[in-house]
Amino acid sequence: MPASIITPVTLLTGFLGSGKTTLLNRLLKHPSMSETAVLINEFGAVSIDHLLVREASENMIIMANGCICCSVAGDMVTALRDLYFKRANGEVPMFKRVVIETTGLADPAPIMHTLIEMPLVAARYSLSGIVVSVDAAHGMKQLDEYAEALKQAAVADRIVITKTDLVAPQITGELRARITALNPGAIVLEAVSGDIDPAVLFNTGLYQPGSKTPDVQKWLRAEAYRPVSPLPANANFLSQHHVPNKAQQNQTRHDQRINAFAVIIDSPLKWQSLVDALETITSLRGEQILRIKGIVNVAGDDTPRAIHAVQHTIYPAARLPAWPDSDHRTRIVFITRDLDESFIRDTLKSFMDDAAGVAG
Repeated sequence: MPASIITPVTLLTGFLGSGKTTLLNRLLKHPSMSETAVLINEFGAVSIDHLLVREASENMIIMANGCICCSVAGDMVTALRDLYFKRANGEVPMFKRVVIETTGLADPAPIMHTLIEMPLVAARYSLSGIVVSVDAAHGMKQLDEYAEALKQAAVADRIVITKTDLVAPQITGELRARITALNPGAIVLEAVSGDIDPAVLFNTGLYQPGSKTPDVQKWLRAEAYRPVSPLPANANFLSQHHVPNKAQQNQTRHDQRINAFAVIIDSPLKWQSLVDALETITSLRGEQILRIKGIVNVAGDDTPRAIHAVQHTIYPAARLPAWPDSDHRTRIVFITRDLDESFIRDTLKSFMDDAAGVAG
C-alpha cells in the first residue's frame, strides 16, 4: 500500500470507568489489529508489556502482532505526522488504519476538527468513525450528570455497552433503549471484558481498508430516523426524539437537549447553493451542531457526493464512484444540541428555490 494513501481514523472514547481501557487492551491483542496504529494517552493504563517487541522511538512501540502504539502528550498533529513519515520511510510496519483513544472526559470535537482543519493531517488521514464505551452499571447516571458522556454517545457511530455481566438484563435493556433514543443512527453492541470483533467497531466509514467501494448505508444510516412534522413540497424532514416512559422521566432533561434528524430531498441540488446553506448553518450555530453527514444528489453529476461537518467546520466533500442503490435522493443527517430543527429547516428552505433542480 502506498504511504500517500488516505488512512481512515477511528476515535475510541468513553466516560471515566466505562471499560474503555479493558476494551482497548483486548483489541490490541486481536490478530486483525496487525495493520493498525493506535494513539493512546498514556501507556500506564494499558497492559501491553508482554506484547512489546521493540521501541521505535521515545513514545512509540511496536507490538508482537505488528500493531504500532504511540503515547500522545496532547499534540495529535505531531503524532500523526510522525507516524506518516515513519511509515513512508519503512521505520514502522505498514498500517492501514489509525485508532485514537481519548481520555474519559474528552470532547470528541477537537480531534475531529484536527482531522478536518489541519492541512498536514487532512491530506493524509480521514475520520472514519467514533466508537464510544458506556458502562452498563453507571451509564444512566453518567448520562444524567455529565455533558461529556451525553455528547460522546450522541455523536458515536458505534456504542459498546460494557460490564453487562455485572447488572440485571433489565438495566442493560433500559440503557440500550435510552441510547437508541438519543442516537438512533448508532449501532449499539455489548461486550464483556472487552471481548468484541474489531471489524464491527472500526469498519464504519465510507471506505474500508482493502475496499474501494463506499458503504454509504452503513456510514449514513439515514433510515434510522422517523418523520415528525408535515413535509414541505420538496423536502422530507425525519427526526428521532426521546419520548420517555415513566421510569425515564427523571433522565430526560439532558437528553432533550440532543436532537437527531435527517433531511431527505427528492430533486437534484445545485451544489453551491447547498454549500451556502450549510455554511450559513455552521457559521451561525456551529457550537450547537454536533455532527452533519450526508449523501447529496448534485444537479449535473452522475454520481453523488458525501458531506461531513463538525460544529463550525465542513469537511471537504468526497465524490463517490457510484450510487449505492436505486435511491438517488439527497439524505443529510443532523445531530444538534440545544437547537430546534426548525432553524435547520428554515435555513435550508431559504436556499431551496435556488438549490433544487437545474432550471435557471
